[in-house]
Amino acid sequence: MSDPRPGSGALPAAFLAPGTSSFTDFLHDYAPELLPGGRALPDGSVAAPHGTTIVAATFSGGVVMAGDRRATMGNVIAQRDIEKVFPADEYSAVGIAGTAGLAVELVRLFQVELEHYEKIEGTSLSLDGKANRLATLIRSNLGLAMQGLAVVPLFAGFDLEQEAGRIFSYDVTGGRYEEHAFHAVGSGAMFARGALKKLYGPQLNQEQAVSAVVESLYDAADDDSATGGPDLARRIFPVVALVGPDGYRRLPDDEIGALVERVVAARMARPDGPSAVPLP
Repeated sequence: MSDPRPGSGALPAAFLAPGTSSFTDFLHDYAPELLPGGRALPDGSVAAPHGTTIVAATFSGGVVMAGDRRATMGNVIAQRDIEKVFPADEYSAVGIAGTAGLAVELVRLFQVELEHYEKIEGTSLSLDGKANRLATLIRSNLGLAMQGLAVVPLFAGFDLEQEAGRIFSYDVTGGRYEEHAFHAVGSGAMFARGALKKLYGPQLNQEQAVSAVVESLYDAADDDSATGGPDLARRIFPVVALVGPDGYRRLPDDEIGALVERVVAARMARPDGPSAVPLP
């Protein structure tokens, strides 16, 4: 069965044939040029905005993910209020680091991939299955990554089977690694992880976990020029999202703003931040 004539109003045969539950696989067969890795780049270097830093931490009721709001292009601030944390589906979140435009496109494709699977199969993927699907999408971008346009997201969600929050990191080749307790990606990741080493503890509740990731982003911005700190004048604060048994929820800006103001006020007296969390 051949595709109908353009303008006839009929769907192409590819849309009517039974096939895979993967939207990405379908697109690869039908219109591969629409995939992020399916487009050729011109010769020479490409300057594009990059986004950092993303942090995540588990707590007894789920997982929290947060991202700063700065995108840079070389030594220039390309955008002050970019959003880097998104819902992947009802029970998972994804944060982007790397080439901002490609990363946002990859997140949107990932969201469609999960929704398409659920519609075709009548059930959602397991959290491990979602993490594996994201790894496949990253791997398909390898050609662009080798040209300097890498996308390295952080994925986290609430595992309904284990009834716990889980975190997954990736490398540019699509390698998938489960992280435990907390993790960070992006240019400020080293400083954010250093802060979380002293602030994180398995006994943290939701409020304490949110405070810990916000403090870690402050420390990352203090040492990494590509990570944006809280902008009290413009009221630009980190994006913070929670994923638990009730699903994904982004915390409102006024709630994060109040927390940020307390953090900044405390840093006026103690610039290096709070001490390590005492052991139980």
